[in-house]
Amino acid sequence: MSVLCAAFCVPLLIQQNVDGSNFFNRSWAEFKVGFKDSRGNYWLGNEPLHQLTVNGRYKLRVDLHNTRGSWYWAEYRGVAVLSEANSYKLMVSGYTGDCSDELSSQGAMDFTTYDRDNDWWFQGNCAVWNGGGFWYKSCGDANVNTIRNRGNGFKWYYNLLSIRMMLMC
Repeated sequence: MSVLCAAFCVPLLIQQNVDGSNFFNRSWAEFKVGFKDSRGNYWLGNEPLHQLTVNGRYKLRVDLHNTRGSWYWAEYRGVAVLSEANSYKLMVSGYTGDCSDELSSQGAMDFTTYDRDNDWWFQGNCAVWNGGGFWYKSCGDANVNTIRNRGNGFKWYYNLLSIRMMLMC
């Protein structure tokens, strides 16, 4: 039994973007092992995410804090990140929440960084365009690692102060 789902279930922070800077503009190798800074920006790492989610017993929680002071959430009953050989493909299912379901459209997508383009955007690399690696389709709506307020329309990353993602039992 993992530490996360022992007698007391403690949420495990896997991502946090507190300032919308270009902090997440990182290489494949950096996203693989994870990184953090003193301000609270954080990425657990794609390899640890794969190891934790390969058995399918966790759910994913996303908390979004906007510039008006409101909090929103999305939760996915099923989450798995496949191996590096599968480009850390994200699989999610079972959405509930009080914000739009933007991550399901990214589901079954490979991870993209500025030095490894796995998205479907034929005009370029979404990680380069958005300033951060993520599971992009065609520069998608749930790119929580982007430089804040890049893109059009209301999306998860638009008008947000902070975003955090957690694995939960």
